[in-house]
Amino acid sequence: MRVTAPRLLALLSAVLLTWYTFTLAPDLADRDRRAAAARADAVLPPTTVLPDAEHPAPTQPTAVSFPATGKAFIGVFTSAGTHDFTEAAEFARQSGHHPQVYEFSADWKSDHFDAGAINRVAERGMLPMIAWEPWDHTAEAKEPRLRGEQPAYRLSAVIDGSFDAYVRSWARGIKSLHYPVAIRFAHEMNGYWYPWCEQSNGNRAGEYVRAWRHVHQIFDAVGARNAVWVWSPNISYANSTPLAGLYPGDAYVDWVGLSGYYGTVGKENYQSFDRLFNPSRTELRRFTRKPLVITEVGATDAAGRKAEWISDMFRTLPRRRDIIGVVWYQAVKEIDWRVGTSTASSAAFTAGASAGRYQQRWEPGVPLRRR
Repeated sequence: MRVTAPRLLALLSAVLLTWYTFTLAPDLADRDRRAAAARADAVLPPTTVLPDAEHPAPTQPTAVSFPATGKAFIGVFTSAGTHDFTEAAEFARQSGHHPQVYEFSADWKSDHFDAGAINRVAERGMLPMIAWEPWDHTAEAKEPRLRGEQPAYRLSAVIDGSFDAYVRSWARGIKSLHYPVAIRFAHEMNGYWYPWCEQSNGNRAGEYVRAWRHVHQIFDAVGARNAVWVWSPNISYANSTPLAGLYPGDAYVDWVGLSGYYGTVGKENYQSFDRLFNPSRTELRRFTRKPLVITEVGATDAAGRKAEWISDMFRTLPRRRDIIGVVWYQAVKEIDWRVGTSTASSAAFTAGASAGRYQQRWEPGVPLRRR
């Protein structure tokens, strides 16, 4: 075959493309990841010394708890979890507040216990809160009504012991950490969009409580007393499952939680923080007095009222003394929920979070408030 200028140019282009694809591009991407990690570490550096079997956490005065009476925490929930703290660092920069709690997801199909990952959270002075999800999130159906259909993860399978070995591995792992870890197990169970909801997946009434107690008892048997159990429904809506029948009982729960957003489907019109959360809070208080955490919260800026909503949240929280913390969803999922979508929303959050009631640090040796 005769060598011509066009053929030589094509060959050279192919060589350059191969070199870029397999050599330069991965190196640039790795450099970007390292730079992002360095920026995150500059804002949220690993400065907390964690206890271990040989060096237990120093005993704190019994009057101290996290959060202390009159205090509340502000946490952050990101989609990247323990793999990347960049968005958490952005939250800290945009809000002017170091989050005391870091929430991240782990599903039963993909995520095995990883002490290093959880330690990376605690080393940055944040209580780890794990949204522990009995399903395969990679097989999530696109059709909303089918999201909860994963027969392998029916509540009956949890109850009959099919996942006991997996649960026990996590229980032993959590026990080995020697500091508190919040377990937000099988959240938003009053809806239909997860395989553990009683409205989906062939589940039956009463099975959610049985599954919760079964998992909790495995942790008890292993001796994982440092697990802090967070029972966390979605805010109630017209066709949601009533909360009372899903509650495992105070002996099996340390904190109760609620998920709610200003701006999700059906909630597009402006609703104050109290209007959004107080009906469900009132429902909860009919059967438990456990401390309440807003385990997921966010607000849209579609109508330009996000800053107003954030300011309202911070005005309301001091009047709701049973709410001991809020966890902001710092991510883009259909809607951009991040704090810094505008300078006004960032300024509103910074002003609210600067109040003294949010300034207590989380430390591994401080017992968590459980009543």
